Amino acid sequence: MAKRVQVVLNEDVLSLGKDGDLVEVAPGYARNFLLPHGKALAVTPAVLKQVAHRRAKQAEHEAALKQEAIDFQTALVTIGRFIVKKQIGEDGVLFGTVTNGDVAEVIQETTKKEIDRRDIVVPEIHRTGKYKVQVKLHSEVTAEINLEVQSY
Repeated sequence: MAKRVQVVLNEDVLSLGKDGDLVEVAPGYARNFLLPHGKALAVTPAVLKQVAHRRAKQAEHEAALKQEAIDFQTALVTIGRFIVKKQIGEDGVLFGTVTNGDVAEVIQETTKKEIDRRDIVVPEIHRTGKYKVQVKLHSEVTAEINLEVQSY
């Protein structure tokens, strides 16, 4: 069996790894494809040091994003409740429903910070009243906000 060689990827390579990963590949694959196309670098002590520095910087960036999400979660909880105004028919039943887009719009108007509507989980809302809504701010941070649906 042929000896494997180690390379550091410069970009994501399908079914092999992500940018910055240290992977073992066949020598011919490295020599004929990865290295000439600039998709990988041969492993040297300088390259390994550069990869370690890049990973530390990435971890620092991720920690900053998580802290920003925690701060925004605190701000959402401090605000207390968000009010969505919808047209209602008889017996307090809404025309349509409250969507995650409506909630994202209300949060943006109140906080001046944009949230992707796909990160908001809204229960089925067909009447006026108070509801709890989940907002995913980060992969590890979720906020629960109070939503009040009123008629206009």
